[in-house]
Amino acid sequence: MIGKGKSISHTRASMGYGWNKEKDAEVVFRQHLVGENPREITEEFQRIQELNHNCERNTLSFVISPTIDDGQRLKKQELERIAKEFMEKMKLGERQAIAFVHRDKEHTHIHLYVNRIDFKGVAYNDSFIGKRSQQAAEKVAETMQLTTVKQVQMEREFQTIELRNEIKRRHELTLQYQRPENYQQYIDGMKANGIEVKPSINKQGQLQGFRFEFQGHSFKGSEINRNMGMAGIGKELTRYNSPQKIVSPNNTIKLLDKVVPVPQKLMVSLIKKAIKKSIDVGMGI
Repeated sequence: MIGKGKSISHTRASMGYGWNKEKDAEVVFRQHLVGENPREITEEFQRIQELNHNCERNTLSFVISPTIDDGQRLKKQELERIAKEFMEKMKLGERQAIAFVHRDKEHTHIHLYVNRIDFKGVAYNDSFIGKRSQQAAEKVAETMQLTTVKQVQMEREFQTIELRNEIKRRHELTLQYQRPENYQQYIDGMKANGIEVKPSINKQGQLQGFRFEFQGHSFKGSEINRNMGMAGIGKELTRYNSPQKIVSPNNTIKLLDKVVPVPQKLMVSLIKKAIKKSIDVGMGI
């Protein structure tokens, strides 16, 4: 579950959005209010807000979003409990508040509006309200045995680890069995193995790295493995080919109708490594 919060001054306009019938809005929670539309609710808020003339952003606006799977099964009573629990975790106490649920598209989410001014005219401290909103949502999710952001992140991280490992495996297969002679052949070989390799071009029009796209995910080479950056791939190319084949006029990347050169600095580095390798082999090291 995700929680977002901020202080606003445009109460009626924001609440009008929350109560938008076209989004199938349904009131799931109200506290110390009797109004039946945004105008009436705003007027009730304003009567209390007149007790404090110093606070300009005098309404608290929150959005509480369960995961898609959780949201699809939550009933009105459970959504009301989420709003109540959230108010409690945020230590909002006895204040005017109203919450609507939106079930538009597939993502159920709650809009909660709370009067920042209490019945004594004291303004709620909104310091770090965004961070505290997320922490409160996490606690509510744990209390109600709903999916937390941490759980989603862990599942996503596990999935991306598997994807990165598979990209690396296909990278190694491409190098070992197709033995590309330059970067363009490497890109073509990876494509044949189901991986889209997208070159990144700097302002000087030179190649500066690669992104790897697989099953709807995109990673920088360094995110997959430290040896899958531009220099690392270049070094691997020298393992299966002579320096003359790697460092040649053909060592370019074709982007649509443009031919992009590989940086000269990288080429010099690859030549040195290839020469050193040849010397080591010749000396039997």
